[in-house]
Formats: sequence, structure tokens, C-alpha cells
Amino acid sequence: MSEPKPSFFVRLWIAFVAPWRVLFSADFGAGVQRLMSGAPALPPPEPQKIEPKPEPKPEPKPEPVRIERAPVDAALQLLSLFQREGRFIDFLEEDVASFSDEEIGAAARVVHEGCRKAVREHFTLAPVKDQEEGASLEVPKGFDAHAIRLTGNVVGEPPFRGTLQHRGWKVTRAELPKLAEGHDVKVIAPAEVEL
Repeated sequence: MSEPKPSFFVRLWIAFVAPWRVLFSADFGAGVQRLMSGAPALPPPEPQKIEPKPEPKPEPKPEPVRIERAPVDAALQLLSLFQREGRFIDFLEEDVASFSDEEIGAAARVVHEGCRKAVREHFTLAPVKDQEEGASLEVPKGFDAHAIRLTGNVVGEPPFRGTLQHRGWKVTRAELPKLAEGHDVKVIAPAEVEL
């Protein structure tokens, strides 16, 4: 496809500017010389494809060093979970004597729901005995005194016959989150300052 021919005023402008460009630009002068010798004009250079620079990947943050804690630290961590989820310490430290039963019941419902969530998230519980409470039960000789507590009139040697008053609970899974190094487990809940 041929290019449109420039108008008179465009040619006049080229005639005025071209001599100066020939003097000060060797590349422009070489192009004019090529045209004057009858050689075809060079096709415009193909546009260079510019590869997009890949976005720099952010360096991964190093994982905080997590450490196993002593049993007391685990107990403090559990207390912290109860506070975070159910405001347990706030409830215990509140003087409830001046509150009505309805107010205490409403607060207890919130504490119960939050603490239950914390327990279920980090522990799996199962009854020690599968029978229904109130069922007749035989306690054999050599029973585990950690798993069964005898109450009432305990006389003689096992086996004993009695009524199951409470099924008991045992933990089948316990997974407290590991703490970051330097975490102070003695701070159960940080002070909150609104700005």
C-alpha cells in the first residue's frame, strides 16, 4: 500500500528542516543519500517486543521459631485460650454479687459458648464409661483408680456393685498451638488501649 503524498506546506516544511537535519544527524543524512540514489527506503524497523519484567516475588517471611513449653506453660496457654474465646478470667474476676440471676445467666452463656469452642478446637473428649448415668455398674478388682472414683459407703474388697453417677471424661486428642519464641505465657490477655 503506497503512502499518501505530502501536501505543499508539508513539503515546504521538510525542505526547510531537512538541510539542518542532514548537517547534524549522520543517520538522517545516510537515509537522504540512499533515497537520492534511487534505493528503496528502508522498511520501518519491527517494533521490539518488550518482555514484561516479572514482578519480584516477595521474600517469604521466616517462620517464627516455635517451641514446646513446660506443663505450667501449657496450662497458662489454655487459660489464655479460655480468656480469648470466652472472657473466662473477666467472668471469674467480676464481683457478681450485685448482679441479678438473669444478668449472671446471660454472662455465663457467653463464657460457656466461648470456652466450649476453645475446648472443642484443641481437644477431643470421650466419656470414661460408656453406660448411661444411673445405670448399674460393676467395678472389677484391679480397677484404675485414676479413671474411677468410688464414693459413698466403700467397704470391703472389689469387685464392687454401684450406680454410675457421672460418666467421667478423658482426653483422646490434645493439640495446643505451639508458641512463638519469646511469647510470654504469663500474659493471659494483653491490656487493651483504644486510641
